[in-house]
Amino acid sequence: MQTVALSNSVVLPTLGLGVYQAPAGGITTGAVSSALDAGYRHIDTAAAYRNEEDVGEAIRSSDVPRDEIFITTKLWNTDHGYDRALAACDASLARLGLDYVDLYLVHWPVEDLRLDTWRAMEQIQADERARAIGVSNYMIHHLEELFAHAEQPPAVNQFELSPYIYGSRRDLVDWCRNHGIVVEAYSPLTKGIKLDDPVLAEIGASHGKSPAQVLIRWALEHEFVVIPKSTNPERIRQNMDVFDFSLADDELARLDGLDEGLVTGWDPTDAP
Repeated sequence: MQTVALSNSVVLPTLGLGVYQAPAGGITTGAVSSALDAGYRHIDTAAAYRNEEDVGEAIRSSDVPRDEIFITTKLWNTDHGYDRALAACDASLARLGLDYVDLYLVHWPVEDLRLDTWRAMEQIQADERARAIGVSNYMIHHLEELFAHAEQPPAVNQFELSPYIYGSRRDLVDWCRNHGIVVEAYSPLTKGIKLDDPVLAEIGASHGKSPAQVLIRWALEHEFVVIPKSTNPERIRQNMDVFDFSLADDELARLDGLDEGLVTGWDPTDAP
C-alpha cells in the first residue's frame, strides 16, 4: 500500500474506503471487513454518516492490528465551538470504541464558530485523541483565515475532486500543497454520474481496467489521497486493484481536460 507522510510525520495510506451513505448495521460492517481483508488500511467515516459504531465493530473483529489501520472521522456542523467540539470527539471515540483516531477533520467550515472549533481540534491532538487534525470542504479563503490564527495548521484538506472538477479547483490544490497540506479526494467516482463516459472506457480498455479504476488511478497519479466508496465486496477489491498500471502523460492530460465544474454534493466555494 502506498503512503504519504503528513506534516507531523504521521503516515497516511493513499487509498482508503469511504463509507459515506453506507447504511448503519451489517452493510457497513461487512464493507469495512471486506476492505480490510482486501488489503485496505485506511477507513474514512464521520459522525454525520451515523455508522461509526459499525466501523468500530469491523475493526475490533478484524485480525488486522489496530495500529496498522488508519481511521478518519469528522466533526459535524452542529458540534462546532470549543466545548462542543471536544465533547463531539469523545462521542465519536465512544461510538467507534477506540481510544484515538488517526485523523480528525472539521467536516464543513461553519461561519463564526470555526476558529473556536480549531482551538479544540488543536487540544484534541495535544491530548492524543487524534494523531493528526485537518479540515474538509475548506476553500482558499477558509484556509487563509485559519492559517492567520492557528497554532497547529491542518495536515489534510479533504474535498471533492475528480477530472470533472479538477480544473476548477486546481488553485485550491496548489494552495494546499504550497502550505504543506495533503489533499484528499472524496467522491472520486462522481457518485457514478460519469462512469459511462466513453473517455474513461477508452482509457480503461487500453489498460484492461474499468472506468472506476481509471478515476482512482487518476487521483493517485496526481498524488491525492483517494477514498472511493463502495459496499460491494467485489467492487471494493477492484477499487484496490489500481497499483499495477500507470496513466500515460497524454491520458492524464486528456482526463485533466474533462473539467466541467461538476460538484456532486454541496459546493462550499461561496460559503462565507
